[in-house]
Amino acid sequence: MEKVVTTDYLASVYKGKRVFLTGHTGFKGAWMLQILEGLGADVKGYSLAPEKDNDLYNTIEGDKLCFESVIANLNDLENLHKELVSFEPHFIFHLAAQSLVRRSYDKPADTFMVNTQGTVHMLEAIRMMAPPVVALMITTDKVYENPERGRAFKEEDKLGGYDPYSASKAAAEIVIESYRRSFFHPDDYSNHEKAVASVRAGNVIGGGDYSDDRIVPDIVRSLEFDEVVGLRNPDSIRPWQHVLEPLGAYLYLAAKMSEDPVRYSSAFNFGPHPHDLLTVEELTKIFLQSFGKGGYKNIPQEKPLHEAKLLVLDSSKAKNLLGWEPRLDAAEAIKWTADWYADTATPAHDKCMQQIEKYF
Repeated sequence: MEKVVTTDYLASVYKGKRVFLTGHTGFKGAWMLQILEGLGADVKGYSLAPEKDNDLYNTIEGDKLCFESVIANLNDLENLHKELVSFEPHFIFHLAAQSLVRRSYDKPADTFMVNTQGTVHMLEAIRMMAPPVVALMITTDKVYENPERGRAFKEEDKLGGYDPYSASKAAAEIVIESYRRSFFHPDDYSNHEKAVASVRAGNVIGGGDYSDDRIVPDIVRSLEFDEVVGLRNPDSIRPWQHVLEPLGAYLYLAAKMSEDPVRYSSAFNFGPHPHDLLTVEELTKIFLQSFGKGGYKNIPQEKPLHEAKLLVLDSSKAKNLLGWEPRLDAAEAIKWTADWYADTATPAHDKCMQQIEKYF
């Protein structure tokens, strides 16, 4: 990846191109918006409004970075189709989702409507628009049936999901594969001219995330109030990665799809190296050390909700087919994240752009 994913290369692909970005008001979407704006793309966002005043999209003044920002629901197929067709994008990045595991237990029906039916609507809108287009459908590393035996998951492994969030994303993957086989088959690309891939990454961290029930925002909120950080699942192991890792991978894959849609229209894992695993407690220690203050304690739960304690991705397909590998190890990703939050003097957009330039 060091030799292939550069700002110059990505700018040569995206400069002056129209990019339709769903979920642009979310954490990953706001980072993606800044990257695309820096590359010279014209971005039309489609998403619900930010949930909080301090959400990253608001603090970077995201409306000013968009060619157009549409605040609307994925489940409004007629409106989604209208906005997509009128824009005639060259690229589509479908990031919009209900992405919180614990919220999926509180609102399972909403989670399936957004993550599964919303994906159906996105693909249906693509089916009805004029070609050509490259579309990346973002799911999660949690789409696999996970017996937690320590084996790294490959793209062809069985899909599944215990909690509603994981199941809704696994169902979305089945939907994507069905549409790809039925309407966007790579072997028939010369007729439909629509390249569709799904990408699986997860447990991203980075500056500007203030979501509920995520470890880094929980740490930051505790530090703001000089409170001890409470850890629900200190021993859970996650493939932590900085948000720029998957976003850079998405951009690179979509660029390669525009060059060779037949070869690259499939599912891809984008995770850290399999040995680069840290527990929630280890992440917390590194973050607090980098931030320069704070303490933590473990909080036993009487009736804990089920969340996977071990999850590992095998990204060898991305390495072999794309030449992609992660640039930051987990400790570096945590330090970059802590440094972002610790710097209270620099505007949010400037902090993001500094890390974007450093990463690429």
